[in-house]
Amino acid sequence: MTLNKLAHGNIRFRPLEPEDLELIYQWENDPEIWQVSNTLVPFSKYILKQYIEESHKDIFETKQLRLIIEDIAQNAVGAIDLFDFDPYHQRAGIGILIYNKKDQGKGLASDALRLMASYARDVIGLHQLYANITVDNQASIHLFKKVGFQLVGTKRDWIKTSDGRLDENLYQLIL
Repeated sequence: MTLNKLAHGNIRFRPLEPEDLELIYQWENDPEIWQVSNTLVPFSKYILKQYIEESHKDIFETKQLRLIIEDIAQNAVGAIDLFDFDPYHQRAGIGILIYNKKDQGKGLASDALRLMASYARDVIGLHQLYANITVDNQASIHLFKKVGFQLVGTKRDWIKTSDGRLDENLYQLIL
């Protein structure tokens, strides 16, 4: 991978490193983001360490890819994932996290989504990406629409929460 395929605007992607264990542990075990990541139980450091050790494997083998998003100062500000990779139909789901509020609203997420879309098309050979976003997550809806994702459907009462049920929208980007 060449650096120009892994950098855009004010961010760059890098693979997971063993030193990321504490950071990933913090992010994955924050109940505030469990709803958007479909998480119900915390992850152990042991499981996350194994995940990091296996992260060097090819997306064609694991059907997923997670990269760390760094800002210009090379601080890890979040992560971006491709999941449910389907090489035959040339599509994958995409998820993104910019963890700290102080790093949000600076264009890092839109730079990262644009870079991943380009990477998915030019390097992996994908035809489309999709994102599932609950109707109450206006920040994510705005972000994905800004990058070109289009609303293609709504799953009614799809997500169970402590307050009831939420609809989830399906957004799609043809690459």
